[in-house]
Amino acid sequence: MFFVKVGFQNRSLLFCKVGFIQKEFGGRKMNALVLIDIQMDYFPGGKMELVGTAEALGNAKNLLEKFRTEKLPVIHVQHINMQEKAPFFVADTEGVKIHPDLTPAAGESLVVKHYPSSFFQTNLAEIIEEKEITELVVVGMMTHMCIDTTVRAAKDHGVLVTLISDGCATRDLVFEGETIPAAWVQKSFMASLCGTFAQVVKAEEY
Repeated sequence: MFFVKVGFQNRSLLFCKVGFIQKEFGGRKMNALVLIDIQMDYFPGGKMELVGTAEALGNAKNLLEKFRTEKLPVIHVQHINMQEKAPFFVADTEGVKIHPDLTPAAGESLVVKHYPSSFFQTNLAEIIEEKEITELVVVGMMTHMCIDTTVRAAKDHGVLVTLISDGCATRDLVFEGETIPAAWVQKSFMASLCGTFAQVVKAEEY
């Protein structure tokens, strides 16, 4: 294990890498924005409403505009639940649709997944290779499920991740009869990912 100080605008972050091999394309760096599962069932009126969706959506929208202005790659990830009697994200329903504020534009990639990881049985790795992407800037939902799984999987694919903490949302969880508030869930998962798996920052710091 070794530690490297990484400067990030006016901050100095301790970034821990453990056996991490980063993709390189002739020394070039290419960031891509990945918007994971920001779909209608997670918003008020949906089948799986989360906590903090308004703030996460606003920050995701601002980052999307930034990446579009700078003509950087944008990858939208949409989850379609294929389970029998699935509780949410059912195909051909309003809830499965990407939020209209983030509708994919022409030329932007759309990855459809059926499992928590955005890499598992999808073409995300191929898109990263084709576009020579070296770092993913991640926003989306749910923090404790698809965000966590995708960020960890990115390391296996040799891709650096900057995770936007306030561009993600989660919900209360229940364990051993005790309710764990969404705010605690959010902080716990961000803390566990920060360092080894991702550089975790707020949207205003990016």
